[in-house]
Amino acid sequence: MIYTLTLNPAVDYYITVDNFASGTVNRTTSENIRFGGKGINVSLVLKELGCCSTCLGFVGGFTGDALQDYLIQKGINCDFVKVKGNTRINVKLNDTDINSAGPDISDKELQQLYKKLDNLKKYDWLVLSGSVPNTLPKNIYETILERLKNKGIEFIVDAEKDLLLNTLKYKPFLIKPNHHELGQIFGVEISDFDTALTYAKKLQDMGAQNVMVTLGELGAVLVCKNGETYTQAAPKGNVISAVGAGDSTIAAFLYYFLYDQGYKYSLEFAVAAGSATAFSDGLATKNDILKLKGEMI
Repeated sequence: MIYTLTLNPAVDYYITVDNFASGTVNRTTSENIRFGGKGINVSLVLKELGCCSTCLGFVGGFTGDALQDYLIQKGINCDFVKVKGNTRINVKLNDTDINSAGPDISDKELQQLYKKLDNLKKYDWLVLSGSVPNTLPKNIYETILERLKNKGIEFIVDAEKDLLLNTLKYKPFLIKPNHHELGQIFGVEISDFDTALTYAKKLQDMGAQNVMVTLGELGAVLVCKNGETYTQAAPKGNVISAVGAGDSTIAAFLYYFLYDQGYKYSLEFAVAAGSATAFSDGLATKNDILKLKGEMI
């Protein structure tokens, strides 16, 4: 079974206001609601590809109920911890993001999550992705991997800087920094495949089994535990939104790798999936992924 962990999911409220003016009444010209969070996005794309997974994390209040209902309607398993506060609402106003902090998580609620994670067993997969809310310990990813080490579980980690680096001692199967995050870790600028491969190998030397680095419109690189390296250029298209693109690459890579397609083929589909999401108003569909995969060199 594949499990995805989203510690601070959200209801994203997208609104467009022409000629927005502060201090007065404004009227929206468009509105849209999306349910998400990085791990949840991974589960949604996995389901689109035909693979079941279970979402873990925290939800609360009427917003948490709405998010869970949406996922269930999509056919996704949910095993969230219910908390007292409300799942956050993030407002996306034109080109401005107003992100909420999220509910306070009590120690009792955190222990409930740990107990759910303790039920994972050999051959399960756990995707840990996204930031840690302020009400949770900053070392929570480490704590989780420490609890689950030596159980035969494979881990995928998509997080920034220290949150990512501190998990490397547990030898995650895959980590996926983007080129900005990779550059921040080593204090360099990453703008081409060769440089990305050089620093991806450094992360591998620090413990990661496989390292995939996404480089936006350029594509992605992959350093494999068997010593192989691959690069894949992204297909051309009109970028609408990069939200969820990285999550889509993880979902597609994992899906095709589990179906024994190998590193190279899985990377190709990962790039196609990330691009399909970037080129659409929402997460990629399977048809869009397959179409772009057919156009790639």
